[in-house]
Amino acid sequence: MTILITGGAGFIGSNFIPYFLGQHKETHIVNLDKLTYAGELSNLKDIESNERYTFVKGDICDRNLVENLFNTHDFKSVIHFAAESHVDNSIEKPDEFIKTNVLGTFNLIDAAKNHWMDAPFKVKENYENCRFHHISTDEVFGTLGKTGLFTENTPYAPNSPYSASKASSDFVVRSYFHTYGLNVVTTNCSNNYGPKQHDEKLIPTIIRKAIRGENIPIYGDGLNVRDWLYVLDHCVGIDLVFQKGTSGEVYNIGGKNERNNLYIAHTICNILDEVLPNKLSYKEQIAFVKDRPGHDFRYAIDASKIETELGWKASENFETGIRKTVKWYLKKYTKN
Repeated sequence: MTILITGGAGFIGSNFIPYFLGQHKETHIVNLDKLTYAGELSNLKDIESNERYTFVKGDICDRNLVENLFNTHDFKSVIHFAAESHVDNSIEKPDEFIKTNVLGTFNLIDAAKNHWMDAPFKVKENYENCRFHHISTDEVFGTLGKTGLFTENTPYAPNSPYSASKASSDFVVRSYFHTYGLNVVTTNCSNNYGPKQHDEKLIPTIIRKAIRGENIPIYGDGLNVRDWLYVLDHCVGIDLVFQKGTSGEVYNIGGKNERNNLYIAHTICNILDEVLPNKLSYKEQIAFVKDRPGHDFRYAIDASKIETELGWKASENFETGIRKTVKWYLKKYTKN
């Protein structure tokens, strides 16, 4: 069986592909990635020569390319990671987010529907088990106060161009289930962290700035809260939903690790003080900077549905996962 994975050179995708190849020995993966600033082929160097892996450089907004790939490889499923995902960038260039996240998702799911189905609710012979798995985010739900959790039934209330574009893509996927009977599942995850994340994100930035002796920038008062999910735990959850999730359903994947940004910075500095000590604590480099426009205060996910229905459970808590993460980035940033 050949499946299409989009955005597989990005942070989560480049962790997922080696994991999935290891779990599914009969599956061939075609990785379609545009290789924007967020895509890094070196993150896949360990499997680039794997005979069950093919890389294609291309844009999900290119309809002809997408259709040709379906015709050439006869994909039996799609796992769709590809997205513009940096909130700050969405504030500066919202049009790119609307194009990639909305139009790109439409191109993919429409091509899949046409390849797998003869008519609404009429699947072609031999395509009965084809599935479109859409990877989304908890940011579509907006922001929480000091209490409460996002569930799969939380109303959508996106607050940035990024989260609005992801919410739109979620609705496109939902509509193809209800209108055409396409076999779809969606997962909405909390903040991921771990190896291979882009340097601009919070945790890599804290580590990089710290060891270079630069100011560690923290938005506002640093008290914005996120639910942190170790990326390999997320990969296990995606695989479970892809294999066993109920068609048309949404599954939230969260780490139950609510931490504010200042705690994140302090924890990383404590680890660095221990493994790479300086004269002064790295905490002395923490500097507060002007807050991002529309910065959501708190996200936190109720993952009980995937835990009870599919048996998923995060194996890392933040304190174990962050040590592995710091170790990986220290190796990356000090190799020269």
